[in-house]
Amino acid sequence: MNFQRTRRLRKNTNIRRLVRETQLSVDDFVYPIFIEEGENIEAEIPSMPGIKRWSLDTVSKELDEVVALNIPAIMLFGIPKHKDSEGSSSWQDDGIMQQAVRFIKQHYPQLYVITDVCFCEYTDHGHCGPICDHDVDNDATLANIAKQVVSHAKAGVDMVAPSGMMDGMIATIRQALDDAGFPNLPIMSYAVKYASAFYGPFRDAADSTPTFGDRRTYQMDPANRDEAMREAMLDFEEQADILMVKPALSYLDIIRDVKNQFPVPIACYNVSGEYAMVKAAAEKGWIDGTRVMMESLLSMKRAGANIIITYFAKEAAICLQQQH
Repeated sequence: MNFQRTRRLRKNTNIRRLVRETQLSVDDFVYPIFIEEGENIEAEIPSMPGIKRWSLDTVSKELDEVVALNIPAIMLFGIPKHKDSEGSSSWQDDGIMQQAVRFIKQHYPQLYVITDVCFCEYTDHGHCGPICDHDVDNDATLANIAKQVVSHAKAGVDMVAPSGMMDGMIATIRQALDDAGFPNLPIMSYAVKYASAFYGPFRDAADSTPTFGDRRTYQMDPANRDEAMREAMLDFEEQADILMVKPALSYLDIIRDVKNQFPVPIACYNVSGEYAMVKAAAEKGWIDGTRVMMESLLSMKRAGANIIITYFAKEAAICLQQQH
């Protein structure tokens, strides 16, 4: 019989390694870290096993592990003591995010530090900017976001990552950074951020659950694909250096679309709900948690992500070390 025998190239481990198309590396990972204002904080997040909230006097324990595993970058989320209607503590020179950036750049200069730029952790209502008529005021938020990014830049951050999905936010941030003397500071835009149910555990981690309504007036409808290309195009034209798709697993098609369309690095965010589902199912013994973790991360890389922001970064780094 004359037919193609594709199994010839699957015969053993070595030939599978030789023809493997996609390689996952620790160089692909960004590890999110939650920094809470206060002292002596090392608080487990119940819905995200293995992930904690840290204060600045305890976070070295976490950072030491990240450095030892050769993970190149971290993304910081700040949890302040003071919250108000505008999220004003997000742009104060002595804010928790600004303190964290200075501390990490002083004590861990080898780490690349990215800051999440948003307001939901800092507002007393949990939305991503000041409220007008029961909705986020887009342009008032832009004025505040300019102050926030400049404060991060002055603290010494390596990259800013705006996540609020406000219209015009990338152009506003680029102009603010350029005017403040930071023309070389890159922007990783949450360009395509869906209004997803997969964010639930994060809201426990960051104390950012809205006190009313939801975020569907500014985050994208999960049903929309063409709109994702329009959002990504706007941020690309406004000079975003990296475009992000969030969440990752349910939006692999969008990652590939964005990768095919735009000549910049593409990031994806393997979000809290995706992490929690794997952890919960593994704890029940229903799946092999390690294999599902690695397969999921590989699928994001295969879809086209150059950068994977993931709570699995430390565990995956250990697995990759063991493979070699």
